[in-house]
Amino acid sequence: MKLAKNIQTTAKNTLLKEAEAIRQISEYIDDSFETIVSLILNLKGRVVVTGVGKSAIIANKIVATLNSTGTPSIFMHAADAIHGDLGMVLPQDAVICISKSGNTPEIKVLVPLIKRTGATLIALVSNVDSQLAKAADFVLNATISEEADPNNLAPTTSTTVHMALGDALAVCLLEARGFSSEDFAKYHPGGSLGKQLYLKVDDIYPQNALPIVKETELVKMSLLVISKARLGATAVVDEQGKLSGIFTDGDIRRMLEKDMTFEGKTVGEVMSKNPKTIAKGEFAIRAMNQMRQYSINHLVVLDGEEIVGFIHIQDLVNEGIV
Repeated sequence: MKLAKNIQTTAKNTLLKEAEAIRQISEYIDDSFETIVSLILNLKGRVVVTGVGKSAIIANKIVATLNSTGTPSIFMHAADAIHGDLGMVLPQDAVICISKSGNTPEIKVLVPLIKRTGATLIALVSNVDSQLAKAADFVLNATISEEADPNNLAPTTSTTVHMALGDALAVCLLEARGFSSEDFAKYHPGGSLGKQLYLKVDDIYPQNALPIVKETELVKMSLLVISKARLGATAVVDEQGKLSGIFTDGDIRRMLEKDMTFEGKTVGEVMSKNPKTIAKGEFAIRAMNQMRQYSINHLVVLDGEEIVGFIHIQDLVNEGIV
């Protein structure tokens, strides 16, 4: 029990230290940060992000975030840069060099070489008095008071802060570009995230049958329609052909629970009125959210007032939306 308590305390302290460090660096956001955002927005080249060790891992993440939000970026390992990879840096590029100390051997060698390329050098650094910070054209101040580990040695708080600053930069660029969810979908076409952003109801409902019965239809005959369509439901329309309800296998179970007989009953007597619908052309994720909100398995698809199809929750499961 004592061990568990210590573990929980250490975990909480670690999270609180890192959260506080992020709060502190928010105070360093100033006009210089705006200048860096403007510079990248108007950049004719790419953003090259570099670092060594844990900073290289953070650099890779920042590159991935920038690319996915519309800012062309590439990763360059600081150690590989001084063995040939520096050739990827062009004068119209901006290089973000990430380092906690700003004085590691690889960084000391790399900084003057980057300057010779003519590219703009941006230091994302926790030591603003370092060689890297002094040589940079711009500085992203990531100063921290301490790491989260008891020995104040392991890169924990510093790497968290570096990544958070990268996120702040990416989000500012995203907003400045007017980057929309449609733009985001272009860069994320795969997986459930991509489908949430581009898959529409129209891509799904044409694959399903379109069971429709009139309110005056006998329940017994409606069961055959439901069975044939294999959707577990049928839309119900009035004499004018307008949607008035839905009759589902759930309604059938509820009838049996009440010991009601089907004999002589019409669908209009037992249907669920005011069925949930979704408009043709809506995103499939909205259909999913609606089904979750009302704990239902079906939506009737409408084109204006015309019934054009059905969406079943299994359709969304099959598409990977759920």
